[in-house]
Amino acid sequence: MNSIATGYDTISHDLDDGVLTVLLDRPENLNAFTVAMAEELESTFRDVNTNDDVRAVIVTGAGRAFCAGMDLDVPGNVFGLDEDKNPTLADMSDLDHPDIARVRDTGGRVTLAIHDCRKPVLAAINGPAVGIGATMTLAMDRRIMSDTARMGLVFGRIGIVPEAASSWFLSRIVGPSAALDLTYRADILDASAAHAVGLVDETTDATALLTRAREVVDAWTKERSQVATALLRQMVRRNAVLPHPADAHRVDSLAMFFTSIGDGKEGVAAFLDKRAAAFAGRASELPAFYDEWIHESGT
Repeated sequence: MNSIATGYDTISHDLDDGVLTVLLDRPENLNAFTVAMAEELESTFRDVNTNDDVRAVIVTGAGRAFCAGMDLDVPGNVFGLDEDKNPTLADMSDLDHPDIARVRDTGGRVTLAIHDCRKPVLAAINGPAVGIGATMTLAMDRRIMSDTARMGLVFGRIGIVPEAASSWFLSRIVGPSAALDLTYRADILDASAAHAVGLVDETTDATALLTRAREVVDAWTKERSQVATALLRQMVRRNAVLPHPADAHRVDSLAMFFTSIGDGKEGVAAFLDKRAAAFAGRASELPAFYDEWIHESGT
């Protein structure tokens, strides 16, 4: 494996044949989440959009935990928020404004970057995933959980609300009734219970977790067009919440048009020639409509 990033203190990167493994790397603290970890994860998921050596991302934890939630053993506001501020809803209309940098939920900065990512992202939950350790995975495309791991949306136990935009992601995964039950109860679930309610997509033996994660992302992205993969990821994530199917049709039409004159030509030729396709498109160079669509969709 080859490192593709240096200078990170709370996570590490390993790249192997196009698959970037992001390791939450504070094992002595059960990979507890910090403001620094939020910044490093957000940077990672923004940077892979233009790194064409990366075709998929797997996120897992070092040692025996995935992520034990926010590190509560820090001075001041443990969530990294500026208590001298008095923000209003209007203040939050521009999330990039520097005046609200210390008001924004740090977990949400990470999950929005994951949501916007052009590469498939899979969570390999190897141990306890609590609080932000659970909610960050909801923005990923699939969650595979070790049969010895635990997961908990425990915010109610300490008098706070679920964060990381999980009020948006969670209901879409398990439905609103289950989402409320999970967050009201604030229980810690074993792997079978998390799977039964739909929080995770599958469970596996701990020793097979990363092997299974690699099998899945390879099935998603090997011998696939980076452009088509990036477009379909965002189409599935964004178009389902549009008010009318005609709105999805507008985006589908543009995506179909540009892939048909790009990698689609090679795909058709390879099918007719009975050979493997050699796709040349890159996720760093998407059709011109993409940025406008992402900006206007606001989801």
